[in-house]
Amino acid sequence: MTHIITALCTRQGDCVEVCPVDCIVPGAKDDPDWGKYFYIDPDTCIDCGACVPVCPPEAIFPEEDVPAEYEADIKMNYDYFGEGPGYWDFDLEEERAAR
Repeated sequence: MTHIITALCTRQGDCVEVCPVDCIVPGAKDDPDWGKYFYIDPDTCIDCGACVPVCPPEAIFPEEDVPAEYEADIKMNYDYFGEGPGYWDFDLEEERAAR
């Protein structure tokens, strides 16, 4: 299983910094389809959970624990890497939400 970032994401980016396998990436802020959130690659995630406690809005859940109102976000996370942009060279500080 993987972890899922839900629509609760506020683009703080702390999750990126603690991921031991670098599988969390932001959607580009200027991308109207993918730019709202950060995403976890389900094929690379090792299910360590390091991202969960550092997420200020508590937007990250193990896939099997995603609340019912955010179930559509599971598909969104998978689609980001399957149909969407996937990995790209980004500057984390530029992609974070204004603090």
